[in-house]
Amino acid sequence: MPSSIKVANVREAIALRLFPSITTFNRLEGRPRTVSFDRALRAEVRDALWMLTKQWQMGEFRGSDAGSPVFAKLQIDTTRLTKYRPASGGTQPFPYGVPFEATVERRPLPLIANGRPVALDIRLLMGRQWLALVKSIGNYRQAYVSAYPVAAPDPTNTADADVCAHPEVWQTFAAVAGRSMDGASLYAYLTADPAHKADDGIVPLDPGDPAKLADCATRFVAWFGRLFLQPPLSGDDAWIPERLEYQFAASAPVSGGEKVYTGDEYYQGRLDWYSLDVAAASPALDPVPGSDVTGFTADGPRTMIPTPVSFSGMPNTRWWAFEDNRTNFGDIDASTTDLAKLLFMEFALVYANDWFVIPYTLPSGAIASIRGFAVTNVFGERFWIEAADRGPDASWQRWSMFTIDVEGVANAPADTSLLLLPTVVKIQDGAPTEEVLLVRDEVANMVWGVENSVPLANGESKRGAEAATETRAFFERLLGIAPPPPVPAAAPIRYEVMNSVPENWIPFIPVHVPGSNREIQLQRAALPRVLPGDPAPAVKIRPRTVVLREGLDRTPPQTYLLHEEEVPRAGARLTQAFQRTRWDGGRVYTWLRVRRQTGRGEGSSGLGFDRLVPAQK
Repeated sequence: MPSSIKVANVREAIALRLFPSITTFNRLEGRPRTVSFDRALRAEVRDALWMLTKQWQMGEFRGSDAGSPVFAKLQIDTTRLTKYRPASGGTQPFPYGVPFEATVERRPLPLIANGRPVALDIRLLMGRQWLALVKSIGNYRQAYVSAYPVAAPDPTNTADADVCAHPEVWQTFAAVAGRSMDGASLYAYLTADPAHKADDGIVPLDPGDPAKLADCATRFVAWFGRLFLQPPLSGDDAWIPERLEYQFAASAPVSGGEKVYTGDEYYQGRLDWYSLDVAAASPALDPVPGSDVTGFTADGPRTMIPTPVSFSGMPNTRWWAFEDNRTNFGDIDASTTDLAKLLFMEFALVYANDWFVIPYTLPSGAIASIRGFAVTNVFGERFWIEAADRGPDASWQRWSMFTIDVEGVANAPADTSLLLLPTVVKIQDGAPTEEVLLVRDEVANMVWGVENSVPLANGESKRGAEAATETRAFFERLLGIAPPPPVPAAAPIRYEVMNSVPENWIPFIPVHVPGSNREIQLQRAALPRVLPGDPAPAVKIRPRTVVLREGLDRTPPQTYLLHEEEVPRAGARLTQAFQRTRWDGGRVYTWLRVRRQTGRGEGSSGLGFDRLVPAQK
């Protein structure tokens, strides 16, 4: 059937695309006419014009494909972090010999709580280590066991409630009392005063033994410092109790001054570049000897060969090669709202072979800024490449990756440098030694710190509700006074002055911030332990977790105030656990870390005053 469209100039019509065409193909496959596929799989090319024709049929000439890069020349300015300052300490040289997570997160080991020794497992470990050190000097085992003993618990003493209230703790203390050495007591004695010696109170068996024991004491203190990474006695703890987060700062020398990074809200448990901000308006950290030397020398421009990006399951650019089956793109189920998944699929299937990698090796702790970047393609064309995320830092339309926010200056230019923190890839996370839930109780108009898991004196952990029940039962049993029988109720209701709350619920009451009539903070309070039939005044119930005991073990005890905004309506979950990792050189580091997570919502303690309740039958 002849066409009804009359074209006067076919060549002009094709050039201007005046008429639609259906002659474009998106896939061409060979169709062998014989049983054997050997010749078809060779992909023989006999006519270059035929290949150009097929490219025209598949619409490849409509694209804007550019030449592939063959050379890249770049100039990078590098510096290195040289200073570190925790929230409650002074500026010090940046600790490259320790994982940065361990430096920031480390917390003191709780060996004393409420004036009593705890963490019996660590104390026995330290005792065994000391006895192993002095074993080659002489038979000093019994002398040190007697000088630094594990005290036997007294079930009739209320001061031993932390031990005798829990059967497993009581059994452990009773088993080692008088038989094992408390190594933490010796460690505390040696580190309390440089004049203290390991042979104080010990009768030496040989005139040369005091010098040998002094050498053992030095090795003993160094061993414990390597076993658990803790803040030094001078204090450089980055944990801020009133904010429930870690805060720290680090800096590096740059041309014309110093670049300061701050980490103000770190509590997630994974420390990396996104945990820091560039403090543009912050003054330089305090001077530290040698902090102006980074160890880097001026490096000239480098010329390198770009490498195409590759990943598992990537579509093969050669049509006769089959992809591996490690990634099944056909099984990806993405809806219209899965933008991230759709973008990834488009990158993997359409633009994957358009990306190239320029390798450049940097040491840990380095800060790299690209000073110049030129690319040469296969056609000999040279292009000057600029950062895609340049522009104002606050611009929401700016695309960025691996960049750090700039704070303190309005309309500040974006910081396009790359920061490589000396952190580890994998950390072994121990079981939580304690767990605290901060929940809002709108009925009682306060916040509760619920101790879900509390540490025991023997080093183990226990559910807070169970430990609270056992502690109250111990005092009631020790009191030996049976509660009076209930008075027969003549009415169906009775008046109740106040009901009770489990002892693992620690109250935080709102108080005014000094100098303000509107702003409030949360202050840790205490409920009385009311025992029926006890003639003595009621004592205050103190928290058992290190997180909530902030300030209680100091001399004198201090009040713990918590900012109200740190406890949202969803609450907060705090856990403290041991972390373990291996650093370069094979050395193992272990430290105690606090982590904060989102809570489970509001709660109710059931605390009430002046109530009418049903009478007991």
